[in-house]
Amino acid sequence: MIHMSESRVVEYENLTASNAALMDQLEAAASRVIRSGWYVLGQEVEAFEAEFANFIGIKHCVGVASGLDALVLAIEALALPPRSEILVASNTYIATILAIMHAGHKPVLVEPEIKTFNIDPELLADVLTDRTRAICVTHLFGKTCRMDAIAAFAYEHGLKLLEDCAQSHGAKLGQRMTGTFGDTGCFSFYPTKNLGAIGDAGAVVTNNDDLADRLRYLRNYGSRQKYINRYVGVNSRLDELQAAMLRVKLQYLDEVTTHKRALAEIYFAELPDWVCMPARRPDEFDVFHIYGIRHPRRDALRKHLLERGVKTEIHYPIPPYRQEAMQGVFSGDYPIADELHETQLSLPISVGHRADDIRLVCERLKSFPS
Repeated sequence: MIHMSESRVVEYENLTASNAALMDQLEAAASRVIRSGWYVLGQEVEAFEAEFANFIGIKHCVGVASGLDALVLAIEALALPPRSEILVASNTYIATILAIMHAGHKPVLVEPEIKTFNIDPELLADVLTDRTRAICVTHLFGKTCRMDAIAAFAYEHGLKLLEDCAQSHGAKLGQRMTGTFGDTGCFSFYPTKNLGAIGDAGAVVTNNDDLADRLRYLRNYGSRQKYINRYVGVNSRLDELQAAMLRVKLQYLDEVTTHKRALAEIYFAELPDWVCMPARRPDEFDVFHIYGIRHPRRDALRKHLLERGVKTEIHYPIPPYRQEAMQGVFSGDYPIADELHETQLSLPISVGHRADDIRLVCERLKSFPS
């Protein structure tokens, strides 16, 4: 029960509030698409693909139906040998692992850096075999993986490199955005992302002309000319309505990033030192899709906050290798993944939150008996 003296509720996410400032533009874009009479793979998709590629600083963007489809199709477009081993973080969201499996390959887990949640480049060599063909990194929570070290390792060993950028729209290492380091970068535009659609949507970005061409076939039944099928493809097309919504929101993505980074600074300044806060490095530009803290009594802390009107999330409560669906897929133990999944807690940090919301979260968290 919420304490009577602390009745103001801070939601973890409120998409109505997040979209409120853009409502007129979103409604106008929706009306434009509906009135056009063209709803799949038309001018809105082409325009968004060009605008997003320009934003990322890359040659090609291929819109698809979801972030998972972006990963699956990007892996398929690489045309790796069947049952290739692909290295992936042991604590990633399960979609990254599902994509590898759906594409007919074998995921091989690599433990993350405990301070950053991201795959540890120093551990890649430990799991390398003569069947390893690719690395698929996930830029968790809006923090860039160490792509300098990872890309060098991939080049040294002749491996393909894929980036799961579902949580890192606009994040940078040095002056380069995520999605520009690998053979492909895969984005989700799920509604809660920093760049979110009004439904499911995704995209693959690449500088490789041949990969981009193959992806455009694969997303549309393996066809680019009606009734002529070159590849065994799927139906995974970014629709015109979602592309139009994303074109509106892309104009404000830098503002969203600035806002969320400002909210993160409040957390860094006001959270007590017994909270394990996100690691920061000077050459990494974090976009804070998620502000993930850690605490050994995570569940008790979450309950304490909920009783005081602060809603939180856990990203994620169960490591992928412990999921029922993954039994028989992996062997061995992954203690760092276990520790992260047992201690991680996501605090509110969205475009719909104000600075006073975040200060209230800090105030109520401080009353937890650490």
